[in-house]
Amino acid sequence: MEEQDAAKPTSERHVPVLKDRCINLLAPGFEAARSRGETPVAIDATLGMGGHSEAMLQRFPDLHLVGIDRDEEALALAGARLEAFSSRTDLVHAVYDEIEDVLADLGIREVHGILMDLGVSSLQLDERERGFAYSYDAPLDMRMDTSRGQTAADVVNNYSEEELVRIIRKWGEEKFAGRIAHRIVSARAQKPFATTGELVEQIRSVVPAAAAKSGGHPAKRTFQALRIEVNEELEVLERAVPAAVAATALGGRVVVMSYHSLEDKIVKSVFQSGSKSSAPLGFPVELEEHKAELKTITKGTEVPTAAEIAENPRAASARLRAVERIKPRRQA
Repeated sequence: MEEQDAAKPTSERHVPVLKDRCINLLAPGFEAARSRGETPVAIDATLGMGGHSEAMLQRFPDLHLVGIDRDEEALALAGARLEAFSSRTDLVHAVYDEIEDVLADLGIREVHGILMDLGVSSLQLDERERGFAYSYDAPLDMRMDTSRGQTAADVVNNYSEEELVRIIRKWGEEKFAGRIAHRIVSARAQKPFATTGELVEQIRSVVPAAAAKSGGHPAKRTFQALRIEVNEELEVLERAVPAAVAATALGGRVVVMSYHSLEDKIVKSVFQSGSKSSAPLGFPVELEEHKAELKTITKGTEVPTAAEIAENPRAASARLRAVERIKPRRQA
């Protein structure tokens, strides 16, 4: 199955989550740019296999797109998919909290729409040797950028038991974190972990069967925690969302899809903060510098429809938030 999937065109291997809704949310930002006589510029901050970018470029023939991804394989696949639009694209190998530096290098002052589709990509889940999935045996890697950084094997073999408890409980929200961490430390004393299958076997041995029935695969939360730790996902996100807001032009929009509560909490905090006046309580007049920078476009979080989930089961946990810049950005 893996070989068959790899042979398929990228457009068939990857179904973009909430594609039409994301593009419809971004569209008014591009219209705002045109109304000022500007060429609309968008950032796909998590390019992946380029599905959302392809849809944007097809729908908006004057759009210039900057695609960012830390995964060099994803960049290559997206580049092939977007080859017909190469004159209107810049694809950059970077982490998406580096938006400011990427734009500076390209000589772009501000953008009119930014899309972030968080979490692990279809490419990373589908390619077994990357070690993101607990459903089959593979090297214990989990790096989104395989050119640098520690692997999941480094984490499980070198972190102290206390550190393992912390990340599994915090990043995985796993109530059996103590049992799992203790088992990992005991098992690695006999033989260091090298594969996902070895780790799954040890997790299964300490997570009660009843918990697996209600909470899904017993390794699901631990694998999420390791992936977040290896890729520093939440620390990156805490920097990336403010950077996206800061780079967005008046009338431009930032659209973010998250897939678990830890991600959504960070996005919600930044968006809510930017949508509130900073005037002191009881201040008689709201000065210009106190006015909110952002306007919330979505009511709370939007979720996929049953039809969208049927088409793409990986969309099931997606949560969508969007804001629009309503106050001119601060100039550097």
